[in-house]
Amino acid sequence: MDKSSLRPLVSVRPEWSIPQQRDALAAAIEGDGPALSFGESTFTAVPEDCAIVVPTSGSSGTPKSVALSASALMASASASHKYLSASAGDMWSLLLPTNHIAGINVLVRSIQLGTVVGDSASDAAFTAIVPTQLHRALNGDTALLEHLQNAQAVLVGGAATSQELINGAGMAGIHLVTTYGMSEMSGGCIYNGELLEGVRIAFDEEIITLDGPMKAIGYLGEAPFGDTFFRTSDSGFMKDGKVIITGRIDDQIISGGEKISLNAITDFLQEGTVQRFMAVGLPDSEWGEVLAIASDGVIDETLLKERLRSKFGAHTSPKRFLSNIELPLTTIGKPDRRQLREIFGRMP
Repeated sequence: MDKSSLRPLVSVRPEWSIPQQRDALAAAIEGDGPALSFGESTFTAVPEDCAIVVPTSGSSGTPKSVALSASALMASASASHKYLSASAGDMWSLLLPTNHIAGINVLVRSIQLGTVVGDSASDAAFTAIVPTQLHRALNGDTALLEHLQNAQAVLVGGAATSQELINGAGMAGIHLVTTYGMSEMSGGCIYNGELLEGVRIAFDEEIITLDGPMKAIGYLGEAPFGDTFFRTSDSGFMKDGKVIITGRIDDQIISGGEKISLNAITDFLQEGTVQRFMAVGLPDSEWGEVLAIASDGVIDETLLKERLRSKFGAHTSPKRFLSNIELPLTTIGKPDRRQLREIFGRMP
């Protein structure tokens, strides 16, 4: 690609205020300013149709830089606003970091609605959070809880939201909307199991593939996505007109020839308790991989093993444990299993 078809790329600096980020993003979308990278980038120029670059989390694979066009960002915002019945003048509050597509989307939506970005103390009509924040709101963060209760709708995504959290939000009077998506689709594109306007879905042997006007251009340094459906890392199916997500392909480990879902283990252990758990697979010469459990509280190893054997079978009996640690999370609140594996690796 010749230089005449490129536009400059600048990285959003940590010292930039949210209003500065919003103004720079508006200029990038309008084409009046350079494209923005919401993370460090080795690139200094991008294709002319690229408005922003978003790094993937890299929590379970090689980090990549997702290139998104202005039209994709605005299509995503329009579809979200149509689903939520939002209109010009409505305010979004920003409770997420802007190095992730979910936080960037709050800025994009505020630009589309012509409003400033609020915070947890503002009277915002809409906001977006991750399950960890919802858990905190329901377990002692009264200021956050009140903010979520006052919003017309609260989007939750970035990681699987347990049914217990969903039920708790309903009992607390929070109008929760579960979302599913990824940076490659400009963030959430399925709300409460329903495809947003323009989104198309297909299944390749249960693997979810997606297409629509909010799909990314591609990864910087690689061939563009083009007209093909984007292949996700998740499996699922359609039931009664809704998308059912059954889990991530990379969520599974195989121990002694038996498959174990890390999310299923984690969700089961966290039912009915404020104690947080995280399941991870560790390499093992005998079993290939073994299940390990970490928690921010005390683990009763004998009881936990018995509970898992009773629920899922003997092959899910964990081989290693870590109690009373700060569970590692990515900046968006997802379990950082790569870092947890490193923590286990440093233990004797």
